[in-house]
Parts: sequence; C-alpha cells; structure tokens
Amino acid sequence: MDKLVIQGGIPLRGEINISGAKNAALPILAATLLTDEPMLIGNIPHLHDITTTMELLGLMGSELMIDERINIEVNNRNITRLYAPYELVKTMRASILVLGPLLSRYGKADVSLPGGCSIGQRPVNIHLEGLAAMGARINVEGGYIRASAKRLKGTRISLDTATVTGTENLMMAATLADGVTIIENAAREPEITDLANCLKSMGAKIEGAGASRIEIEGVEDLKGAQYSVLPDRIETGTYLVAATMTGGEIKLKNTKSCLLASVLQKLTEAGAEIAFDDNTISLKMQCGRPKALNIETAPFPGFPTDMQAQFTAMNCIAEGNSAITENIFENRFMHVQELQSMGANVRLADNKVVVNGVDKLKGGLVTAKDLRASASLILAGLIADGETLIKDVYHIDRGYETIEEKLMQLGAKIKRLP
Repeated sequence: MDKLVIQGGIPLRGEINISGAKNAALPILAATLLTDEPMLIGNIPHLHDITTTMELLGLMGSELMIDERINIEVNNRNITRLYAPYELVKTMRASILVLGPLLSRYGKADVSLPGGCSIGQRPVNIHLEGLAAMGARINVEGGYIRASAKRLKGTRISLDTATVTGTENLMMAATLADGVTIIENAAREPEITDLANCLKSMGAKIEGAGASRIEIEGVEDLKGAQYSVLPDRIETGTYLVAATMTGGEIKLKNTKSCLLASVLQKLTEAGAEIAFDDNTISLKMQCGRPKALNIETAPFPGFPTDMQAQFTAMNCIAEGNSAITENIFENRFMHVQELQSMGANVRLADNKVVVNGVDKLKGGLVTAKDLRASASLILAGLIADGETLIKDVYHIDRGYETIEEKLMQLGAKIKRLP
C-alpha cells in the first residue's frame, strides 16, 4: 500500500482550488438512477469512492462517460441489474444510497449491507423503517437487503436520528412515490440541500431541504438535467487547519464560507485572520502557536464530526489545554494513539479527547486507520520535527483529491511512495 513521507516545519503559503464535495457527489450519482434520460454532473472530485460508485452504476447497466474537466455523463436507459454486490458495497458505506432510487423507480432492489470506515455503529434500520412505512416489503438475509414495492406511497416519517444518508435515501425514494412524503427530524447538512437542488432540476417537487422538516410530492417521472456539485467543506476546513498549524498564509478558491461557519469561528478563536468573498477563503496565521480550543461535535450547523480529528491534531501543538467531545460516532479516535507516538500529550476519556498542548511534535512512523484520522496525521507531520512516514494512506484517497499535490503547491515537502 502507498505511503506518504512528510518533512515538517514549513509554513504553507499560496493558492489552491477546492474540489467538489464527495459527500454531495455520491448521493447525486445515485439519484441519476431515478431517470432514464442523460444526466451531466459537474465538479466531481477524482476519488476512490467516486470510482467505486461509477463501477457500481456500470454493473447495473449505466452508461458513463467522463471528460477532462471531471464532468460525468450518466445514462440509465438500460439498467438491467437491480443489485449492489458485497464486493463493492463493503468498501463504501454510501453504496446504500442506491436502495431508495432503485426501489422507487424499478420496484425492486437487492443491496448488500454496507461497509466503509470503522468509526462506530451506523445502522441502516432508519433507512429500512422509512421505506417500509412507504409500503416496501423488506427482508434482510444473507447479508443483503432485499426490498420490493409495486409503487411506494407517500407518508409521514419521523426519523429517530437525524441521519444524513437516511434522509437522502428516503428523499430520493419519495420523489417517485404516490402522494406526499414528509420527513421529520431530517438531517440539515449542506449536502442534503445540494441533493434536493439536483432533484428539483430533474423535476422533483421538494420543499424544506436544509431544515428539519422536508416535504416531497411524488411525480410520475424525472427528467435528465445538468448539475454541478457544491464545494467540499471538509477539504476546505482541513487546509485551513493546516495553514493555522504551520503559521501559514493561504487562499482557497472555488469554495464557500457559508458551508463551514462553525469551523471558521473556531479558527478565528485559535488566532487565525480569515477573510472571504463569494467563492474564496483566505487565512493568515501570524501569532505563533494557535490557541487551544474546546469543541463539541454536533449535526449541522454545529461543529462537524468530520473535522474533529484535524482539530485534535491542532490542539496537540496549541497553547493551553483543551477537550474535544465527540457526540456523533463512538469510535472516532483512532488517530489518538498515533498522535501520542509523535509526542502529543493527549488522552481519551469516554467520548472526549483531553489535550495538553506541547511546543513540538516529532516525526516518526504512523499508520492511517480511517479517512479523517489520515488527514490529522498529515497535519501533524507538517509541523513535526524531522520526517514522518504515514502508512496505509489509501484511506485518504477516499476523501481528498490529490492531497499531496495540493500541499506541494502550498510549499509542503511531501511525497508518495508506492
């Protein structure tokens, strides 16, 4: 497996472009299954999870073409297999998102139970209970979800937990259902709003996306459309933390500050100077070490769980003591042991990371154990004394497009070894 080698101690300076959001692109690609007319999806990031989704769609019979600008044209006029096999689904939890579209448009779906990062229990029962409330017949056997329905019926669904993929799956299923579906306690993340906007460009009738109550009036069919995915707020936040940690000055283009207000607020508290306009965010850090931050993760618009590991790395070299509480996933601290091996004074206490900031971390050999943990170790390597070697970086390729190339554009000494 590939490794990353980082020589630390260099402030990041320069400009880079932010890629499209993986967590928006994946449900939008799944949504193309709702129409037999061509869809052109733009601003798609070049990531392993995108490749896996394209492979999954191709297995079902989708015709896909990709151009040099990372636009993907999808034509689903010849779908022949209503099936998502374990071999693909085991690597990527978002594969579950084909369940709602397949069931709503074709009346049948066999989808393997999903995999992905091992960051805690993320059961799919909310997806299945919602689809059952819409009239689907569902059996889980042999590791597969086997679902069927003549036509789904609109209904009122109150989610036990404001799950993002659950909200997305049920919203897509409801677009072709008979009648009106109301989703209560819906997740509010920007990626859900982006999916709703794409569906509306296809002719869906959706109101309330981005709020906790979403109303969908089913239609007979959806049309083809052209749509561009929103910028990746987590990639944006990761580079902003990197610049803050290294005492750098960067400008991020093709991104939006409104997608990560809670992150920008915390970086300002840490001592960064931040400016932004419609499509760029600039950050300058000139006050030495960042200030330690207390953080609690929460559903949007709260502080995102996908930024917890990066801020943990920053707190490790910050001035003062801090605590970060993880309220979303119960097993999202796999970066802590690796940071300890680099000299961080950090310890776990239930769902909390307690950090006493130190002046310096030291380079060494560490192992990436999930996507955001990988990012935190790269950030630690950027400020560590000496050389850091990060093993198993295939995780990072699931969520960051050409991360080492972008960091090199900002002056980092980083290279990939096969």
